[in-house]
Amino acid sequence: MALTSSPEQPLPVRTVARAIGDWINRLGRVWVEGQITEIVRRPGLATVFLTLRDPVADVSLRLTCSRTVCETVGTGLVDGARVVVWGKLSFHPARGTLALAVTEIRPIGTGVLLARLEQLRGMLAAEGLFAASRKRRPPFLPRAVGLITGRASAAERDVVTNARRRWPAVQIVLREVAVQGPLAVGQIIDALRELDRIPEVDVIVIARGGGSLEDLLPFSDEALVRAVAAATTAVVSAIGHEQDAPLLDFVADVRASTPTDAAKRVVPDVTEQLALVTTLRGRSRRVVDQRLDREERWLADLRGRPVLADPGRELDRQGEYVQALRSRGRRCVLHTLERAEQDLTHASAQLHALSPAATLDRGYALVRRISDGSIVRDPAQVDPGDALTVRVAAGSFPATAGTRTQAGTSTGTSI
Repeated sequence: MALTSSPEQPLPVRTVARAIGDWINRLGRVWVEGQITEIVRRPGLATVFLTLRDPVADVSLRLTCSRTVCETVGTGLVDGARVVVWGKLSFHPARGTLALAVTEIRPIGTGVLLARLEQLRGMLAAEGLFAASRKRRPPFLPRAVGLITGRASAAERDVVTNARRRWPAVQIVLREVAVQGPLAVGQIIDALRELDRIPEVDVIVIARGGGSLEDLLPFSDEALVRAVAAATTAVVSAIGHEQDAPLLDFVADVRASTPTDAAKRVVPDVTEQLALVTTLRGRSRRVVDQRLDREERWLADLRGRPVLADPGRELDRQGEYVQALRSRGRRCVLHTLERAEQDLTHASAQLHALSPAATLDRGYALVRRISDGSIVRDPAQVDPGDALTVRVAAGSFPATAGTRTQAGTSTGTSI
């Protein structure tokens, strides 16, 4: 039932406190999960005071329980332990505080933690936070290396010592945080965001030595995993040993098996790089020398060729070749003319042998009738008195046919 009040009729503190107590009592008994951050056992008191902190959010709750309940848990009830408690919330009006009166405490076993981590890993993987496509490759030689690790820890010493041994000029921006316990996640996230805002920091290393599953739980925290996924700078995870695999290893851009391995991955070894440069320089020199030697031999071969040793010799050879072609052409033309002349002479001889003029030269004559120009081959073709033309070798002359004899030949011819 809502309380009514006004400036003229305000409610007393006791009334408000009593109402708060009534509202809280309605909640009844509840199971609550969290992480123990503080245990206070005062001498002479049968009540033990604890603080239960939410592992993700910065929220805590005051617990009270009897010594008997705490002793039932045994050695499992220590700072940083994950537990499930059963109790009833109560409000103390005299102090204005809220507390959970616990009647049972159950430590969360390793198997339960592993099952929850596996469930969280599957959920984050389904969101794509572990995809290889989103991972970035750290630069070959970073301008500055951000290091998030415990205060004066062995992990810090391993990373710094090995990084400076490999590259003495490396710049390391250190952020010391809690690496286990209830404050670890918040401090690591704050340090990560701070380093991510520094332009000179090209890679961030989150390092911690080995430990139990409970000690490494902050590095499987969902809030930390999402903060690493949202970072714009490449992140290297170097948590525990090779067999340790917190969820940070899956979301980080590079996973190092140990802090020492992280130092080897973020900065190059100056000795190895100098040796590599020397090797590459020698290889380049050999390649250039071989190329120059090959080109020199090629030039020497060119200079040794006759056409370059005596350029005029090639011109003379070409001139001789042209002269030979001219002589051959002239001989071919003369031979063709001589053969044509012989053919003409032979044809002329044949023509002269077959010509009627040759017959006339032997004393024969050719007689034609003037009236029709026909050649007289038979005396019967001519009548007495017919005008004739007689052609002999020297020329032609007219004639007249005479009378025939009994034999049929003409008896006389007048010219």
